[in-house]
Amino acid sequence: MSTTTDTTCARKALAEEGAPTRTKVAGLLALLACVGCCALPYLIVGGLVTGAGAAFLQQTLIAVAIGLGVVGLGMWWLRRRQLAKRAAAAGEGGCGDANCAC
Repeated sequence: MSTTTDTTCARKALAEEGAPTRTKVAGLLALLACVGCCALPYLIVGGLVTGAGAAFLQQTLIAVAIGLGVVGLGMWWLRRRQLAKRAAAAGEGGCGDANCAC
């Protein structure tokens, strides 16, 4: 039984593809929303945001961060499904056959 190291294995092809750019951008924006939410106490102390404004911003930033996180994960999952379907349609074996070194 020999194994190959090329991308004939669907799992290896998915791993080498990496995350799509749009998923990385959504994740980065979610991270920035989280950082903004954590910076709110400092903005209040600095006098840049009032207490009522901070309460509104906090709820908004939390919702935005969660929404962007869900969107990013959804895009990543859909892309992996799309690549797996494409690999299966091309006749590439899965990780249970003798040609795969997954």
